[in-house]
Amino acid sequence: MAEDVRSILDELIRERGEDYSSLSRLIGRNPAYIQQFIKRGTPRRLSEEDRARIAAYLRVPEDRLGGRSTSSASMPPAAAQDGGLRAVPRIEVRASAGAGGIADIEERGRPFAFDPALLREIGARPTSQLSVIRVSGDSMEPTLRDRDDILVDLSVTTPAPDAIHVLSLDDLLMAKRLVRDGDRWIVRSDNPAYADIDDFDPAALRIIGRVLWCGRKL
Repeated sequence: MAEDVRSILDELIRERGEDYSSLSRLIGRNPAYIQQFIKRGTPRRLSEEDRARIAAYLRVPEDRLGGRSTSSASMPPAAAQDGGLRAVPRIEVRASAGAGGIADIEERGRPFAFDPALLREIGARPTSQLSVIRVSGDSMEPTLRDRDDILVDLSVTTPAPDAIHVLSLDDLLMAKRLVRDGDRWIVRSDNPAYADIDDFDPAALRIIGRVLWCGRKL
């Protein structure tokens, strides 16, 4: 039975576009916990609390993961339609939206859960290519504010005109808009109090990803 649960969970993770580390963080474990459970059989069984949380997150009856039997009628309607929410991990840096402050390191929190329909609507790539980063600074106001959480598509590593990107310039991480000016790019803030950054070596500019969405606490 335990082997069946591991196989079922592994299949669900692949079907949902999830990964082992995100699911591990969902239940407050170290990033390798679910992989070790599935591949090595350690732990031998998931705790009742962990199993219930994973089943709820993946929107499957708990008995599919070896828990108590649950009625399919009690499952949320979206379970059949979308196959559950998508976990997007928070990465360990804060992108500066200030004058180019050095990126702060922060601990990984629990992943964000996104509705698959929303991800499709905003043109997001597979979950494995997405990360949530926290903004620091006010230079992108009113579009982005200090401590906003932004969804970043890490698969986009070439600049798109007028899009907001998370980029690295001279080893500083920032969230900025890239504007084309002839044969060069200008790093621009939405806050007019901040000057353009245009005097830099193009080789020093690296695109980390494109910002697709932001959320904030009111």
